[in-house]
Amino acid sequence: FFLFSTAANVLEEDSMEQDIESPVTIHQPKLPKQAREDLPKNISKECAKRKIQRYVRKDGKCNVHHGNVRETYRYLTDIFTTLVDLKWRFNLLIFVMVYTVTWLFFGMIWWLIAYMRGDMDHIGDSTWTPCVSNLNGFVSAFLFSIETETTIGYGYRVITDKCPEGIILLLVQSVLGSIVNAFMVGCMFVKISQPKKRAETLVFSTNAVISMRDGKLCLMFRVGDLRNSHIVEASIRAKLIKSKQTKEGEFIPLNQTDINVGYYTGDDRLFLVSPLIISHEINQQSPFWEISKAQLPKEELEIVVILEGMVEATGMTCQARSSYITSEILWGYRFTPVLTLEDGFYEVDYNSFHETYETNTPVYSAKELAEMASRAELPLTWSVSSKLDQHAELETEEEEKNQEDQNERNGDVANLENESKV
Repeated sequence: FFLFSTAANVLEEDSMEQDIESPVTIHQPKLPKQAREDLPKNISKECAKRKIQRYVRKDGKCNVHHGNVRETYRYLTDIFTTLVDLKWRFNLLIFVMVYTVTWLFFGMIWWLIAYMRGDMDHIGDSTWTPCVSNLNGFVSAFLFSIETETTIGYGYRVITDKCPEGIILLLVQSVLGSIVNAFMVGCMFVKISQPKKRAETLVFSTNAVISMRDGKLCLMFRVGDLRNSHIVEASIRAKLIKSKQTKEGEFIPLNQTDINVGYYTGDDRLFLVSPLIISHEINQQSPFWEISKAQLPKEELEIVVILEGMVEATGMTCQARSSYITSEILWGYRFTPVLTLEDGFYEVDYNSFHETYETNTPVYSAKELAEMASRAELPLTWSVSSKLDQHAELETEEEEKNQEDQNERNGDVANLENESKV
């Protein structure tokens, strides 16, 4: 019980050590000259020195501390997972301690049985039948305990049939030794074959980019697999981590919002043989609908991307994570192509995996671009005022035409009267 409680405490301290992260500094965004002059100098300096606290680190570890956990007994109810989650140095320490303690414990019992039966007083007496042959001290009892639990059986020290208490102890140690072997060896095997080690070869681009694709503003990032063995049934998800305040005034810290990366079209299901660019179309359902290039550096948000799938070799589920903060989202850039066609095969150049190049991209938000496009498609008489003006012009033309016709009629009548007088 002492070992298990120690493992639970070590696990809690270990998880807190793993979650420590160094602060990230936001670089001063490149704004137009007029915008830079309008910003107060003290605000711009504070913005440059502002530190962003990540929710998920670049290596995929969650930067969350679980404090004031009073129900620590829950770690003991799932002691197997507790041992698997420990660091290797603590896991190996517990592994050695469990075996050593059991060997010493049963070795002490074997020595007590021999001592109480008087075997120590009849060492070398051929007429005396001891409980364990050739057991002459605690060291030999300890070695016999190791031989019994590990089923080595050198044949020098053996139990006799004149010791019923020794036979019972042999049965107990054999059963408990099998349980200890199954538990500890199973724990080591699971820790060695953990699928999260497979996630180390799944890579994400250092930066995310925003640019035009097929006439639409899109947020994009790149994923790749360094191994030749593939991830089966791979899928990608993305979450926007941003604090919000509801209409009722409730403040929700680190609110999670889904970012659609092809869920309805099936594009989130990946055939991850070569690096792929994951695209999120910024439309009316997107949380980036009203964000422009100038507004992006001012936003305090984080994009968490999650890649899941089964390891082809073992069939175990694997998950890789990464995140992007506002300083890692490049507006007006695209990813450099990494796939080339060689003689009979395709080659991936991972030296260019994280590289980007600048491209012409509007600085307006997707909402503003949609409004501009809708105005361009409307006719000239799209507004009510223009329609009224057009109607007034038509009425004026009709009145002028009627006036001309009236003048012509008046001229004809006057001519007829002159002719009649003549």
